[in-house]
Amino acid sequence: MKYNTEEKKLVMPEYGRNIQNMVDYCVQIQDKEERMRCANSIINIMGNMFPHLRDVNDFKHILWDHLAIMADFKLDIDYPYEIIKKENLYARPERLPYNNCNIRYRHYGKTLEKMIRKANELEAGPEKDHLIKLVATQMKKLFLAWNKESVDDRKIFKDLSELSGGQIVLNEEEYKLTESRNILARNTNNTNNKKNYTRKNR
Repeated sequence: MKYNTEEKKLVMPEYGRNIQNMVDYCVQIQDKEERMRCANSIINIMGNMFPHLRDVNDFKHILWDHLAIMADFKLDIDYPYEIIKKENLYARPERLPYNNCNIRYRHYGKTLEKMIRKANELEAGPEKDHLIKLVATQMKKLFLAWNKESVDDRKIFKDLSELSGGQIVLNEEEYKLTESRNILARNTNNTNNKKNYTRKNR
C-alpha cells in the first residue's frame, strides 16, 4: 500500500489526489482531441466540487487556470480562455503606495474630516444644520469608543470648530448631543449582543 506521504506534493490540495491523478493522465494522452475531451471532463468535475462558487465572476476561467497549474503548464490543448502564464504565477504584486495623509485626530478618522469639509461647502439652511448635527453626534460616539469614560459637549464643539477651520461654531445652548452615558450603554449592549450572537452561531 502506498501512502499519500510518499506521493508527490499536491500543487492544489483543495482538489485532492484523484483530480491530480486525472490531470496527470490527461497530460499523457497522445491524441489532442481526446486530451481536450478529457480536460473538459476534469473541468466539469472540478466545478461540481464547488457548486457554491458558480456565481463567482469568471468561475470557469479560474477552473481552467487551475487545470493548467496542476498540469504544470504541460497540457497541450486549445484552452477556451487565455490562461495565466507560468512566469506570472509567483510574481509579486506591485507595491501599493502607503497613504501618508495626515489625520489631525485619529479617533475621528479621515471619513469624518471629509464630512466636515462637505458641511463647509453647503449653503446655510436646514440641510447643512442637519448634517452638522449628525457630524457632531458621530464625533461624540467616536470619541467615546476611543475614550470609554465621558466627554463634555464643549470638547466636541471645540474639535469640530478646529477641524472645520473655524467655519462651524456650535454652543451648548443651541445644540444638545446625546448624553455620554446613553451612548456608552448602547455601545455596551451592542458589544454584548455581538458576543451572544457569536456564541449561538459557533
